[in-house]
Amino acid sequence: MTFTAPLQQNSIKIMLLGSGELGKEVAIEAQRLGVEVIAVDKYENAPAHLVANRAYAINMQDKEAVLALIEKEQPSFILPEVEAISIDALFEAEKRGFHVIPNAEAVNKTMNRKNIRVFAAETLNLKTSNYTFVTTLEGLKEAGEKMGFPCVIKPVMSSSGHGQSIAKTPEDIERSWEIAKEARGDASELIVEEFIKFDYEITLLTVRNETGTSFCKPIGHVQQDGDFILSWQPMSMSDVALQKAKEIAKAVTDGLGGRGIFGVEFFVKGDEVYFSELSPRPHDTGMVTLITQSQSEFALHVRAVLGLPLDFMMYGSGACGAYKAKNESHTPVLEIPDDAFSKNSYVRVFGKPESHVGRRMAISLVLDEVEEAKQRATQIVSQINDH
Repeated sequence: MTFTAPLQQNSIKIMLLGSGELGKEVAIEAQRLGVEVIAVDKYENAPAHLVANRAYAINMQDKEAVLALIEKEQPSFILPEVEAISIDALFEAEKRGFHVIPNAEAVNKTMNRKNIRVFAAETLNLKTSNYTFVTTLEGLKEAGEKMGFPCVIKPVMSSSGHGQSIAKTPEDIERSWEIAKEARGDASELIVEEFIKFDYEITLLTVRNETGTSFCKPIGHVQQDGDFILSWQPMSMSDVALQKAKEIAKAVTDGLGGRGIFGVEFFVKGDEVYFSELSPRPHDTGMVTLITQSQSEFALHVRAVLGLPLDFMMYGSGACGAYKAKNESHTPVLEIPDDAFSKNSYVRVFGKPESHVGRRMAISLVLDEVEEAKQRATQIVSQINDH
């Protein structure tokens, strides 16, 4: 196979529906191959807007607005990068001959926790925690008593941990109900999950196209309020558990079909592996691959979309720390210590136009032995200030 890098006037064109920090890295990797990038988000000057050929701010949950922009730009590939998108627009775009990545049905299943959990547990018979769905506070109280405490409560649709909580006692249920309303997505229905007393959790980046399926080394991570604050690669785990994770990841991604990278999340207890969630796009915990792999998750995603080989090599082990804003600002400024930039560490600033308390604004990346990298990445983040 020979890949011909296109010229701008006759280019392959990728449309990103969602232009945050993950989309920004996808845009950069696509442009390195001569691909034209159209970045779309709900607000102006989103991170990927800053590096795209053209940028738009629209209501991505408005079917007609999304379709009108697709028809205007005529993209070769449409890459949904967030959950809050009109799925009807994606199905209609496919009917009109546009190529949605990985495909509209896969996006439909994975953008909603109910769809992907039912698909994984009841269609593919994969091992998951026990779960139920509720739509009312009374139903949530009953589900909590039935599931037992602690239990995990999440909106069926949200991103970056928004709206998620753990109810440790019956007294926490009403608080969890209120927290769920903070979801950036659909909080009209909640999933109540059994709390698995796992040893650790991982993301297994799984990339597939017509050339085959490849796996990145497992990524360990720590979450706070449903959003990652630290990730590292590789996560040390038994060969038995890793093989189970690969088999489950391949089963679910084969079931979804299409091409691209998938962030498949698991809970691991000993050699037992429980499927948790899946994102049909680069995963936030996978930003560590910017320093650990010759082809980051973003480069692999673009390669998969274009039908290119998926081979890569590891540079070594490393860690990624997430910096979250401490202040509200319409003109945020980050103060980063000079020693954050060394022979084996650096900081990536996303360029978001506004900061809100708890909003992820930058990451630290360190290439070192895992424990040393984790400590250093955490230290760098702790030294950053915003105002």
